[in-house]
Amino acid sequence: MAQDLILALDQGTTSTRAILFDRAGQPLAEASRPLRQSYPRDGWVEHDAEEIHAACVAVLREATEASGRAADVAAIGVTNQRETVVIWDKATGRPIHPAIVWQDRRTAEVCARLKAEGHEPRVTEVTGLLLDPYFSGTKIAWILDKVPGARARAEAGELLAGTMDTWVIWKLTGGRVHATDATNASRTLLFDIVAQDWSPEMLDLFDVPASLLPKVLDCVDDYGATQTQILGRETPIRGVAGDQQAALMGQGCIAPGQMKATYGTGCFMLINTGEARCVSRARLLTTVAARVGGKTTYALEGSIFVAGAAIQWLGEGLGVTGGPRAAEALARAAKPDHAVVVVPAFTGLGAPWWDAEARGGIFGLTRDAGLPEIAAATFDSCALQSRDLIEAMRADAPSAFGDAAQLRIDGGMSQSAWFSQRLADLTGLPVRRARYQEITALGAALFAGVGAGLYGSLEEAAEVSPAADTLSPALDTHAREAAYARWLDAVPRVRL
Repeated sequence: MAQDLILALDQGTTSTRAILFDRAGQPLAEASRPLRQSYPRDGWVEHDAEEIHAACVAVLREATEASGRAADVAAIGVTNQRETVVIWDKATGRPIHPAIVWQDRRTAEVCARLKAEGHEPRVTEVTGLLLDPYFSGTKIAWILDKVPGARARAEAGELLAGTMDTWVIWKLTGGRVHATDATNASRTLLFDIVAQDWSPEMLDLFDVPASLLPKVLDCVDDYGATQTQILGRETPIRGVAGDQQAALMGQGCIAPGQMKATYGTGCFMLINTGEARCVSRARLLTTVAARVGGKTTYALEGSIFVAGAAIQWLGEGLGVTGGPRAAEALARAAKPDHAVVVVPAFTGLGAPWWDAEARGGIFGLTRDAGLPEIAAATFDSCALQSRDLIEAMRADAPSAFGDAAQLRIDGGMSQSAWFSQRLADLTGLPVRRARYQEITALGAALFAGVGAGLYGSLEEAAEVSPAADTLSPALDTHAREAAYARWLDAVPRVRL
């Protein structure tokens, strides 16, 4: 049989999953493993990197065995939680410290000091990022400084570092390949997104030895092959991208102006800005969307800290039982003319506000307002935060918002047709809702498919994007703008 299948490995924050796709992008088999997180101290989040490797091997085997077509896998595509880092011994392959997860805040004081010293404008100019412990650079330096002897060993060339894609590839190839792709590199605070290489200036600023770091390859490239014992034969790894960039590919957003939003616990929205790097005036992040054939395309990215987590709060905080569907049913029963606004700043506000000290609030309560109105306002908060990001992107990249502008969405909340319609109503943009939800894995598979020659180009691969339903705005302009004005009035009230 022809080698016409692609195996995607999606190493996420809470699970590790493998999905086998055919050339048409149809899933044939999948397997997953949950991933434990540990919280040694307040604000610290860690993973066991060895557990991640074991899970990757297990799900790759299970997915191929379930299909009975392991011999037909042309290539593997890898996607991963971005910014999470691990450092390991080059000789033994053992991590010297647990992986520090992207959510971890232990280096907040370092970032605050560097910001106070005036470094952030230059950091943003070089890397496209802000000074925040979210990113990888300060995490690497923390491990080197806190693990006895680590910095000396790093300087001696005995240690290696990388994000989860790098770690997984190094392990799957038996230590033969130490590499990352440009999208993951662009999330480290150490990568010059114009020069497309590690920045000596940033390495010096964050005190990270260059010898630790992997080679930076394209999203479609030769990442070696798995060891024979993993899948019964050496299987090529031909595509890599960070999770949000993989989702951008999975949604077919390869042209300037195309944008997607993934609604999970939080929300990540990216808009493709093409080959021209767009410098944000609204404190959005400039990041690498993809690098294929040596050609780099860029994206603007905005993050919402609380999206699906706000719906969870309705149950955990307000006692709405029955899960998201019950919360939605309650919200749909709200009075249509209510003026309640919920700002779910439980852990601060993300882009474009970037206010870690903000805290949540409920505004506009009247005597006849109750749980239905609060539930409706909680769902609407996800759409209104999306409107914030869209307006920031519109200001930064006005040419992207033509008559054909639309928002492509995926993730848990997108499964609700009602929420998707509210999103269209409150943003004023058509919303294209993917019917298949494992968009991140699909994107990784499409990159690998190009690398394996199953698709002749990135454009051909992008045509495999999943079937979707398009919802057009149905709310009149006056009502939409009134709702957004109430939101803009409420947000400053939660900023301490």
